[in-house]
Amino acid sequence: MFKVENLMYKYPKNKEDVIRGINFEIKEKEIFGFLGPSGAGKSTTQKILIKILEDYRGKIFYNGKDIQEYSDEFYEEIGVSFEMPIHFSKMTAMENIEFFLKLYKNNANIEDLMKRVGLWEDKDKMVGEYSKGMKIRLNIVRALLNNPKMLFLDEPTNGLDPKNAMILKDMIREFRDQGGTVFITSHIMSDIDQLCDNVAFIVEGEIIEMDSPRNLKIKYGKRSMTLEYKENNETVTVEFPLDGIGKNQEFINLLQTKDIETLHSGETTLEDIFIKVTGVALRDE
Repeated sequence: MFKVENLMYKYPKNKEDVIRGINFEIKEKEIFGFLGPSGAGKSTTQKILIKILEDYRGKIFYNGKDIQEYSDEFYEEIGVSFEMPIHFSKMTAMENIEFFLKLYKNNANIEDLMKRVGLWEDKDKMVGEYSKGMKIRLNIVRALLNNPKMLFLDEPTNGLDPKNAMILKDMIREFRDQGGTVFITSHIMSDIDQLCDNVAFIVEGEIIEMDSPRNLKIKYGKRSMTLEYKENNETVTVEFPLDGIGKNQEFINLLQTKDIETLHSGETTLEDIFIKVTGVALRDE
């Protein structure tokens, strides 16, 4: 869907580039995670991809065509959910949605979307009376109201309770399974791990790592197996090399003779990988 070649960008008042020659591809029907610390260039990159920021250097292709060659038809195919929900607070939710529906030729079934995110019964309530979570859910409806082919999501579950976050994640997966493509940024690594087919880490305007979450966890994980068992009412922890573990007689004997409590590999988490490759701890959510 997108191919980015040697993308560079400098804000007019800055002396140095904030995006420094990045390259990546977003495949069709893929959920692509774009991760990095604050100020790394995530939002700038997204604004360039959705044609808010211009005057960049490099090439960006959407469906094989330079995005600079697209006119307004480009916006018919994309949906965007910004991190901070922006709505007309003195209008109802439906009045907000009806306003934006008029901007597009293709309209989704709004009743279905509103029911899915749990807002249908509150559709006639002023948005100013909505909670933060309700505004976020309305933001998702707005991003989907034109039946886009490409969806851009910035911190989509931040501020949602676990139930509504799961509903949203299910909607994102369904969007992908029905042929859609997703570009997502988030500091909630469990969301990225659950959703993304591929991820890229950007630090100070440069992509420093890119692969599937599984491959990254294998690459940065420890090739070991840790086993815990009870003996004399105490927990004993033993670690074995993963290579050749099927022939490790001590490991096999423990499995056969001890009451095993836990058994797990040295697979790391995306949060650990984030800290390792960026050198920055995640902010508290």
